[in-house]
Parts: sequence; structure tokens; C-alpha cells
Amino acid sequence: MVTVRRNQMMPVRRLRAVLALAATMFAAGSAVTPAATIAGAIGPSEAIRAVAREAYVWGWPLAYVHQCRTRIAMISSPGRSGGLPVAPLNELAMLTDRITPRTGFVPCPNRDVLYGFGVFDLAATPVVIQIPDFGDRFWLYQLGDQRTDGFADLGSMHGTRPGCYLVVGPGWAAAVPPGIIGVLRSPTRHAYCIPRIFFTSADGDREAAVAAAAGVLAYPLGEFTGRPQMRDWSRLKWLPSLSRDNAVVGPDRFLDILPQLLADVPPLPGEEPLYDRLRGLVAAVAADPAVGAAAAAAMHDAEREVVAPLFEFRNVGRPLPGGWTTVVNGAAFGTDYLTRTAVARSNVFVNRHRETKYYYLDVDSAGRRLHGDRRHVITFSAGSLPPAAGFWSLTAYDSRHALPADSTERHAIGSRDAALAFNGNGSLSIVIDPAGMAHEEPAGPSAGGANRITAPPGPFSLYLRLYEPGAAALDGRWTPPAVVAAQEPHAAPSADLADDTPRASIRRAGMTSTEEDR
Repeated sequence: MVTVRRNQMMPVRRLRAVLALAATMFAAGSAVTPAATIAGAIGPSEAIRAVAREAYVWGWPLAYVHQCRTRIAMISSPGRSGGLPVAPLNELAMLTDRITPRTGFVPCPNRDVLYGFGVFDLAATPVVIQIPDFGDRFWLYQLGDQRTDGFADLGSMHGTRPGCYLVVGPGWAAAVPPGIIGVLRSPTRHAYCIPRIFFTSADGDREAAVAAAAGVLAYPLGEFTGRPQMRDWSRLKWLPSLSRDNAVVGPDRFLDILPQLLADVPPLPGEEPLYDRLRGLVAAVAADPAVGAAAAAAMHDAEREVVAPLFEFRNVGRPLPGGWTTVVNGAAFGTDYLTRTAVARSNVFVNRHRETKYYYLDVDSAGRRLHGDRRHVITFSAGSLPPAAGFWSLTAYDSRHALPADSTERHAIGSRDAALAFNGNGSLSIVIDPAGMAHEEPAGPSAGGANRITAPPGPFSLYLRLYEPGAAALDGRWTPPAVVAAQEPHAAPSADLADDTPRASIRRAGMTSTEEDR
């Protein structure tokens, strides 16, 4: 994990300035084509470097989905890879239990649901997705495009009917076959589907969820029989890990991927000048290796100065009291490239804001980095539990935004846990213990072991999810309480906490494209 100091973020000011310069130089409608303009600027041109950095920040999430797709294309049958469900293109696979701690490819895996995952190439074929009858169980299907924006409302909170739906690409115009009860159009050729099926800790509830998940399938339209199919997901085989070298997005690969991204992802309204600049960059790089070397160096700068620091939750989205941060345009980023990249880098594949509200925390109430060698306490006051009609959960992730590998400790807690015990005044205290300390009495308020989770070793982050969030969470009236180091239960927030974070440096640098300035 990157450790960011305030002065490390200073180059972002220069980045924003040169991006603005590039936008002016290569504006749409210029009498000179962008490619010719860029080719004429070959050499030590600041404009070349600006466009390369702009491309990298714009395209990082698109490249991540691209890399997922190329790795998924290697799969010949559904299975599990690195703890995640994987399937061939235009199919999906489901887990039958919580995701395992060994998962590292996708950051911040949720242990409250049965996960599914599938990647679609909708230029090859429309894809049928099946939604079984889940009864009164909470569930969501996330359908996202290559920009990581959502494009469908599918879930218990949306009142979605069970049945077979057809996912199609931008240009599909054929007849809808009988038996399909809805058509869902992706704005991009490539898309992904992530079902989430909630289950509680009650005896038999996971088994009931698994039984329902047997009806969760995706397959090419040519395999549709007119009626839902079933599959026993408990028989998935373990496959080699997909989370190795070729799945990583980095500046060394990005220039090779960029032409494909421009071909696969059509511009949003108003993005045509940007696409002209990026196509001009591609042409200039192809014409002169020196331009390619300069562009690659600029992308390394963008990775180091902008994208890598966005992995830290304290740099993501809007700052809140107590050191928490949040986003309000998850999976609806549009042209907010900085927030889109921040979310993709730190916790990719989030649901839309009205479906799931996410809160992130790297620091305690005194502004110190959360660390696994200290005990911490978070207390929700009486009547102020996280407002969620679906469910809520709090998870401790390690410095990789992953669950500690091979851990047998509990790292998540929430409304799924029926044994939660409240304090005498109606408040709820959750203790985040160092590893091996769950048997000891905490120094602060606690209701015993039922309310405890274990912190990973070293620096860690807390991640609060609210599924089907209430109005108070959506409009900002409710925010999470500060997390207090137990040995200092009355510690006040540091006076410079809100003003000395790298996110504050980004704001001061004028990065007004982030959602926090909307």
C-alpha cells in the first residue's frame, strides 16, 4: 500500500494545469486535426505529456475491465479462481458460501453475500440472465458497462420480477424471443454482471440462499430454451489464479491497451474532443518511438502522483466527520474521471449510490492511521444504527484492501449477526481487536465477544456498507461515528485532520472534476 505524505501530492497541481492546457490546445473544432497537432508537438512538449496523463487517469478503470475480460477469456468452464467465481465469457458462476480470505484480485470483497461474477462480450451475442424467485430475501444484480457505470435496476429493492432477461449491446435491434420478460441494454460492448444474495447467520439460511442461487445463470442467447435452467454451484472446481501479472493495470501496458479502449467504448456526449486528443496521441506514438517513450514516462508520473494515492480511502470522494469518506456517484460516474479511477483503484465494482452506500475509514478520531496493534471502538448511539432497509455491515481490510490470507478470525460484523448485544443506554459498541486479543476484556465500552471483530496486522481500513440505504444516509444527515482508540476513549479529532490529508491537497490543487465538488 502506498504511504502518502502531503508533499507527495504537490505534482497534482501541475497535472491539473497541463490537462487544462492540453484541453485548450486540442479542442474540438480546431482547424488542425488533433493527430496532426500532436505529431507537430513531438519532443519535449508539455502537451504530449499532458494528454498521456489525461489518458491514463481517464482510462484506468476501462483498462481494468479490459484486463478482467482478457483473463476471463482464458476460462473454459465455470469454477473458482483465487476465491472468486469465474466463468467463460457470456456466462457467470456463483459461490455457495462467503468469499474466502485468499481473494486478492478484486479489492474489498463482501462477506455478507453469495457472490456471482460474469463478463459479457455483447458484440458476440446477447446474453440471457436468469433471476429466480428469492422470496423476501434481499438481493441485487449489478450490471455494469466498461466504464464501471451501472445500467440496470435489478434487485429486491427495485421490485424486479423473477424470470429471464436479455442483456444486449449498444446496436442490437433483433426481435425479442418468447420467454424473455425484459431487455437490458449496455452502453458498451463489454459488460459485467455481479449477483449479490444476502444471507444471515441464522441456522439454515445460507443453505436456503444456495438453493435459490441454483436458478442464477447467464448464457448466450443461442442456448436459451424458453424456460429457466438450474445448476448446482457447489460442484465448481478450483482453477489457477487469474490475479497475476496480466491482470494488473499499469503504465507499462496502458499504451498498448489504449487503442482498444477507444474502439470498444464509445464517447459519452461531450467526450468527442477528448477522444480526438487520445486518438491523436495514439497516432503520434505509432509515428515516432520518441513520443511513445515520452507518453509512457508521463503515464508513470500519473500512476505515481495521482492513481496510486487514490488507493488510500482518505483520498476517495467526500470527506466526512471523524475521518470517514464517501462517494455519492458510485457506478454513475459519467465524466467524473478522478472519482471513477479512485473507486476502481480502491474498491472496484461498487453499486449505485441509491442501492449501496459506502463509507471508508483509514484514521481514528485523533487522525492517526488505524493499526492492528491497537484496540479500537466504534459506538453507534441509541437510535442511530446505520439506516439500511436491506442490511449493513462493517469490515476490516488489510493494507491491500483484502481480507487477511488464511485468517480464521472474524473481520466483519453487521445486521446479519443476530447475537449483537446493545449497551444499557441503547447504543451499540463494536470493538476492533488486535489479532489474538478477542478473549481479553476491552478497555472501553463493549457487550462482549459477539460485538467484536479482529483487525488485520499492520495498517488497516474500515469499510461500512449500507444496502438499500435510508434517506438520512443518502442526503448526508446520517454519517458514521468516529472510531476511537480504546486506550484514549475521549480523544478529540486532530485540529488539522480535515485539512492535512492528501485528499485535501487534491482539493486545493483544483481537481474540480471529483464528485466531492459537485
